[in-house]
Amino acid sequence: MADGFAQQLPLANLTVVVNTGDDFEHLGLTICPDLDTVCYMLAGLANPATGWGLRDDSWRAIEQVARLGGPAWFRLGDLDLATHLVRTHLLKQGERLTAVTRHLCAQWGIQPSVLPMSDEPAPTLIVTDEGVLPFQHWFVERQWQPAVREVLLPDDVRASGAVIAALEKADVVVLAPSNPFVSLDPILNVYPIRAMIMDVPEVVVAVSPIVGGVAIKGPAAKMLQERGLPVSPQAIVDYYGDLIDVFVYDRQDQGAVNSPDHELLCTDTIMHDRDARARLAREILAYTEELA
Repeated sequence: MADGFAQQLPLANLTVVVNTGDDFEHLGLTICPDLDTVCYMLAGLANPATGWGLRDDSWRAIEQVARLGGPAWFRLGDLDLATHLVRTHLLKQGERLTAVTRHLCAQWGIQPSVLPMSDEPAPTLIVTDEGVLPFQHWFVERQWQPAVREVLLPDDVRASGAVIAALEKADVVVLAPSNPFVSLDPILNVYPIRAMIMDVPEVVVAVSPIVGGVAIKGPAAKMLQERGLPVSPQAIVDYYGDLIDVFVYDRQDQGAVNSPDHELLCTDTIMHDRDARARLAREILAYTEELA
């Protein structure tokens, strides 16, 4: 979604606020999976086969970690490893994550502003039948299989000054078609992001991650079922409630959403390639311009 808007907007007009609840320390390095995925995509470096990591990467270092008996469950590519080394180095020198991300974006030639939701640690914890698991241990090591009973988010994390400034200037906020419980709620939970989204932008849009009764990617469908909710775009728009003004859902579900309090845009939301990303972003921008 970020790449789609980067193709449609003046790049200085686009800010991408990214979840850092997934961040953790691994092999002594600070890993920021969502930040890296967004940056690699915007830089044209993303691995199209996996949806994460770098294109044409190799795995010699992590394979050697495994041979030496180290924790190799979280796969770090050889080129990807450089990102984590530089980030960890700069953080240990006292730089804030926002400044480190800005530095990395400059090296990759990324012009939109990519912002971590906070400079403070904000770890997401998953309560399961097997106990409380750090997010990456649940998501990657356990392949998100333990049933989720609760998602625990810290209640004392504040947004960075850069995020607050971006929201103060925002005309339109778009909640990307990501998992609402573990990708977007961690951002919305950071003070004062939810309140600012409700008060400041002219239009707030959410794009459904559920199409035709399944999640396009990841555990959103499974988590809806575990909450006793239908796997449908209706469940998503109901979950966001009065936070949003516009709900975008896929034409496969045409007629399946009833939400009189929201403007509804039914279109092709599946982003197979760059052209599809640009088309969806263009449609959302055209729709919101009519409402503003």
